[in-house]
Amino acid sequence: MVLAGGEGRRLAPLTRDRAKPAVPFGGRYRIIDFVLSNLVNSRIFRINVLTQYKSESLNRHLARAWSLSTSIGHYVASVPAQQRTGTTWYQGSADAIYQNLNLIADEKPDVVAVFGGDNVYKMDIRQMVDWHLAKGADATIATIPVPIEQGNQFGICNVDADHRMTSFSEKPRVTAPMPGSQTMALASMGNYLFETEALIREIKRDARDSESAHDFGKSILTHMVGSGQNVFAYDFATNVVPGMEEKERGYWRDVGSIESLYDCNMDLLAVDPVFNLYNQRWPIFSASYTAPPAKFVFNDERSERVGEAHDSLISGGCIVSGGHVMRSILSPYVRVRSFATVIDSILLEGVVVGRHAKLKRVIVDKGVQIPEGCSIGFDAEADRARGFTVSETGITVVPKGMQITS
Repeated sequence: MVLAGGEGRRLAPLTRDRAKPAVPFGGRYRIIDFVLSNLVNSRIFRINVLTQYKSESLNRHLARAWSLSTSIGHYVASVPAQQRTGTTWYQGSADAIYQNLNLIADEKPDVVAVFGGDNVYKMDIRQMVDWHLAKGADATIATIPVPIEQGNQFGICNVDADHRMTSFSEKPRVTAPMPGSQTMALASMGNYLFETEALIREIKRDARDSESAHDFGKSILTHMVGSGQNVFAYDFATNVVPGMEEKERGYWRDVGSIESLYDCNMDLLAVDPVFNLYNQRWPIFSASYTAPPAKFVFNDERSERVGEAHDSLISGGCIVSGGHVMRSILSPYVRVRSFATVIDSILLEGVVVGRHAKLKRVIVDKGVQIPEGCSIGFDAEADRARGFTVSETGITVVPKGMQITS
């Protein structure tokens, strides 16, 4: 069960027209591709994606990219909010499962994985399942160490020497350190395994509680730990996927803000990136574009009309026509015209950068036309005055459908 109904307010305006898991990433992927690739690479082939907020873009992507073989019982099913249990939409992550308990009843599994659809990482989920079964756990939470000062942004797990949960606090004001460290805390990744009977029992109990937040962290896990059930914390740092290098172990990013999304994209551009998209033993699957190869044209150094890209990811269908691209990510069918400069930027599908235009630390949403001679990303106040969103660290976001004047 993949929870993919999040609104992603901190990612606005990129989430103005799409759900957070549908936000493009790394040139040719969507954020949800990472959890789905982890499941499929782990040989878990029966997957329900629970959608709600502005799901049209996400639904189209799932239909285009994630058609498994139904003839042998494999599927990735998009499940919209249906008001099956009343007249309300999903009231929280736990309520999303409650309103779709019929899906679990139909499959009759021994273990249910409830994973979020909006993080970037690689994980062999079978290793977590084996650990869960060996512990005889009612529930297992995937965890990762975070700096203690960031503890108020996560669900924090306190554990004993056997990794059994002793308490769970959702975004606490005061964060307790993890065992063996005074500077780090053990944070939930939002990925859970449940024994089926335990999950159904807790979800139904929570649904009867009118005062509940109907949230897995605040409502389900806190109650399970408090009532003495067998809840364990799985150490994500022990998880190793085939072909992974040591530097990649434990890489997990919550791309919930403009800054984190930008930084995670930029991680891909290093000569020896800490997160490797090129591991053929653990591929990240996505939609297959029928785009032609990327093309770079013009080599007139005298007039500085040279089509080139350095330290960048350039997707199929792109044409860099006498322009300069540095440390940037170009999604399919982007055009960079002559004498244009694109630096430290992310351009989504179909963006056109006009002649002599200059972009620096800019995210440009799908289909936007950057006029000739336009400069964006060099003056935060000027960018805000023109209607662009500028993050706290100075990343300018140009929203989809915006008409820009030079």
